[in-house]
Amino acid sequence: MVLRRLTTLLAGLGLVAAGLVTATPAYAAVFSTYGSGVNVRADAYLSAAIVRTLPGPTSIDVDCQKRGDRVTTSEGTSEWWAHVPALGGYLSVVFVAIPEDKLPGVGECGVDPEPPYREITLADVQAMFGSRIANPTLVEEGLPSLNEAMRGAEINTVYRQAAFLATLVHESRLEYNIREIGDTRPYGGRGYIQLTTEGNYQRAGDHLGVNLVSDPEKARSLEWSAPIARWYWTVERRINPYADALQMGKVNAAIGYPAGDEDGRRCATFRTAIAYLSGQPAPAVNCSRTAKTMGDTSKLTRTQFEAAVNEGSSGLG
Repeated sequence: MVLRRLTTLLAGLGLVAAGLVTATPAYAAVFSTYGSGVNVRADAYLSAAIVRTLPGPTSIDVDCQKRGDRVTTSEGTSEWWAHVPALGGYLSVVFVAIPEDKLPGVGECGVDPEPPYREITLADVQAMFGSRIANPTLVEEGLPSLNEAMRGAEINTVYRQAAFLATLVHESRLEYNIREIGDTRPYGGRGYIQLTTEGNYQRAGDHLGVNLVSDPEKARSLEWSAPIARWYWTVERRINPYADALQMGKVNAAIGYPAGDEDGRRCATFRTAIAYLSGQPAPAVNCSRTAKTMGDTSKLTRTQFEAAVNEGSSGLG
């Protein structure tokens, strides 16, 4: 703060040399945070390390802002993070005492790097899902391929990882080779994401270059189970944006099963995963569906599904 004021004074007097203040941001705006326990992180993601925690309302000098993980509190929602050089990191704009969700008059920090990928371990999923991890040996065997699929699908933020893992633990207990109990259909549920219907087997196989129609058992092999889950999450459906917006109801609808009590269970698991992965209490999530996605959506094409899931809205918001 002192250095910033000194720099401003010297600039006003025309006395600032080009190399005098290289450690000072070229521009900084002053804001205040509100509340207590606000975390400052090493990057604009809930998975980034906490570098300090503010004990109460604090005046901050912000030199730029960047998009990162969406943070929601009772006061609002923002995906913008303020960079505070004096604190050595970023804090979510949702904790800044302004009515907007983006800082007015503050430029963006430049091209954002990809968020750091958090490798998911057996210890992680056991901590998040407890007794749902019924076969730890099998789960651990599949984790390398599952992590590879998550990287490729850009499931690399807290909300995306939480939504993906919460979905898969309900679908398959995170066991790559599971077959839906009692399902004798040729193209019944198989693998991490419980691939169903001949159309999905055909499209997944075409995309991945494997004949799943003539050999559907490959859908629950170690080689193909995780790539199929990635394909469904990003190609057959476009689920990451729903996770970003905490719209777990739309995530559930995208998986294909009819609405019911299971929706609430999955939303609760989503919040548990967020709390674990972020190290802080999970925000409220939207567990509702649109009228046209209350039933089985598994046979809808991506275009048909997106029309149904966005009925009555202008998009993902």
